[in-house]
Amino acid sequence: MDKRGITAALLACLMLAGCGADNSDSGMSSQAEPAVGQQDTAGGAAENKAAPEQAAGQDTPAQAPNLQVDQRSIIYTGSITIRVDDVTAASAQVTGIATGSGGFVSGDERHSGTGSATANIQLRIPAAKFSSVVDQLGKLGKEESRGINTEDVTEQVVDLDARISVQKARVESGKRLLAEAKSLNDLVMLEREVATRESDLASLEAKKRRLDDLTALSTITVVLLDPEAVRDDSDDEPVGFLAGLSGGWQALLISMGVLLTVLGALLPWAVAIGVPVWAVIQGVRRYRRRSTPAPTAP
Repeated sequence: MDKRGITAALLACLMLAGCGADNSDSGMSSQAEPAVGQQDTAGGAAENKAAPEQAAGQDTPAQAPNLQVDQRSIIYTGSITIRVDDVTAASAQVTGIATGSGGFVSGDERHSGTGSATANIQLRIPAAKFSSVVDQLGKLGKEESRGINTEDVTEQVVDLDARISVQKARVESGKRLLAEAKSLNDLVMLEREVATRESDLASLEAKKRRLDDLTALSTITVVLLDPEAVRDDSDDEPVGFLAGLSGGWQALLISMGVLLTVLGALLPWAVAIGVPVWAVIQGVRRYRRRSTPAPTAP
């Protein structure tokens, strides 16, 4: 083989080797590029997922934390009706139960009639002892009725706390601006603004104190009846056609009684005024008859 043949063979081998290297490099590049693309896609998806979560966190207002029952702000109210042998003695026991539990009597209304006596006592009891106090009251006599209501105001308390914090910051910023006021107009305007903000803050704090009082001290209404007292069941009145018919008949009888009463009251006045008027009218008629000349015959 001559030198030209050897040279041609070497060139062919080099070209084949170069093509193989290009193919392997392109294959490796094609495998690497999708991996990078997948990472970019995953990163973009993570960013897109995080962005709505951040936006939702910014737009959604803060809510009350998931508290346990004993950590929530709950208003307890209750009522109990008890029939006792001695209303006065039972009232003293009710007062003792209230003071012994750390509460007090906020209202006491008593009535005594012919052979019967009743008492309506309002108690303010610490919320932690609400159930035990109701049970103690039920043992004073024969329990006829009991009602317990609860109202969860945790959301309101959390909202008021947040609003009070914001309003305090507004008041402080207003006071700082007021201290830096240069002109009289700015001074007057800032004083008015600070006064308005302080008034709003006082209103919010009053609402918060009211809720704190209602949640700290529950309210219990105790009704005591002696054996002869009649229970007031005005809230349990019957309904329906017969009840409506009975009510209408009673209303008719009452209306007739009122009408007859009015007529009886007016009758003496009608006689006292009507008789003189009738006599005057009759006298005028007789006078006219006498003064009228008799017709002459033709």
